[in-house]
Amino acid sequence: MASPDSSTHRVPNEKHHISGIEGTAHEAAERGHAATDRYGNALVHFDPVAERKLRLKIDLMIVPTVALLYLFCFIDRANIGNAKLAGLEKELHMAGYDYNIVLSCFYISYILFEIPANMLCKKIGPGWFIPGTTLLFGICSFGTAFVHNFSAMCGVRFVLGIFEAGMLPGIAYYLSRWYRRSELAFRLSLYIVMAPLAGAFGGLLASGILKLESVGSLRSWRMIFVIEGIITCGLAIIGFFTLTDRPATAKWLTQEERDLAIARVKSERVGTTEVLDKIDTAKMLKGIFSPMTLLTSFIFLLDNVTVQGLAFFLPTIVRTIYPKNTVVSQQLRTVPPYIVGAFFTVLVPFASWRLDNRTWLFILSAPFMMTGYIMFLASTEAQVRYGATFLITTGAFSFGALTNAQVSANVVSDTARAAAIGTNVMFGNIGGLISTWAFLPFDTPNYHIGNGLNLATASVILLLSIGMYFFVKIDNKKRESKDIDSELDGLSDKAIQDLDWKHPAFRWRA
Repeated sequence: MASPDSSTHRVPNEKHHISGIEGTAHEAAERGHAATDRYGNALVHFDPVAERKLRLKIDLMIVPTVALLYLFCFIDRANIGNAKLAGLEKELHMAGYDYNIVLSCFYISYILFEIPANMLCKKIGPGWFIPGTTLLFGICSFGTAFVHNFSAMCGVRFVLGIFEAGMLPGIAYYLSRWYRRSELAFRLSLYIVMAPLAGAFGGLLASGILKLESVGSLRSWRMIFVIEGIITCGLAIIGFFTLTDRPATAKWLTQEERDLAIARVKSERVGTTEVLDKIDTAKMLKGIFSPMTLLTSFIFLLDNVTVQGLAFFLPTIVRTIYPKNTVVSQQLRTVPPYIVGAFFTVLVPFASWRLDNRTWLFILSAPFMMTGYIMFLASTEAQVRYGATFLITTGAFSFGALTNAQVSANVVSDTARAAAIGTNVMFGNIGGLISTWAFLPFDTPNYHIGNGLNLATASVILLLSIGMYFFVKIDNKKRESKDIDSELDGLSDKAIQDLDWKHPAFRWRA
């Protein structure tokens, strides 16, 4: 029986030295060739300097476009909170739970289309799908400016949910084509940070728009939707020209750099012979029903009760804290907590990249949210409650990057990865649906029900994250005792690839 070490130490061949890669790198980058042995050890060695240069090039060419598109994705979703302050409810004759129902309409379609949208993204390619769906939800946001009753608002929000469903998981899946597992969380944070920035920038933009007298015949809250919708459509058109579908088609990379980009991602996927496989039902189900996918997704569900609740209700919460302030002043008060949240949205995943660990950061983030909601429940002082919003955004906003990176790191094939990320975001948006009913009109101004619910979800996140840590330790120890050769003997290459996370050489990543 061959030892694991015998297949990983190869003599460098100068003929195959490609942009800092030694050995069989060129072959590893091609379809039909594995970049690991059957024990999960990489067959290719990489020059860290060449990798660093390539990574920076990818960062500069890929991340800014998707970050900007996601910024306006979140603005187009959350601007209804700003519109509410500017008179939307009064003009559309909404009362009671009508606002909560409008928010729920968005999440119903958003949840239903999450996984199908991400599989469609894989099928037609992110380079076309991401700007295409951005254009559609930009048009939908623009159209929101012309609704005149509650039913029409429900309808337009339902359609908006269909078109936005593929953005968060689609971009996460897209970036997984370019980055190693340890690198992914930080790169995800560079676009997910646009969610809290959208809260800050959206408040500033809305307050600026509301200072205009009119846009054509449109006034007050309608101006918010029409202007932000036009900006979104313009950015989507630019995206068609700037997004590169995958490393193999990147004209801004040399052939050597393309080989390096493909081989280094492939070298982390045990038994994989092609980075972009065809959609396969067995692999898709492996991605959806991986225990790590389900556990992480439930954590994201709980976290999103807080994150989406802030997106829709922070302006309302600020109004209860500072009821005598002007509408513009209340809009501006929503900005600082989002700025703090944005800082930690990047800082925490950066720590994840350096530590190559996400579970400990789940555990450390949850107490910030718990403390914030305890402050809300324990005090009615304006400064205490406003201070609590800073603690909550500190703990909550990094989970979007961390959870998507976690499910991506714990499956093998591209199909399983697309399905796992789609599942994670789908669960997260079930949390978003719950959040639309967390802050109810009869519970104002102190919102004991909403704050109590969020304290409970943050507490469960802490317990589940500790459980995840021990699951990884215990199950990986069991996997160490497996006889890899005997379990793989007699299996075809396809059967081995279909094992995905059930491959005996696979190890869970914390």
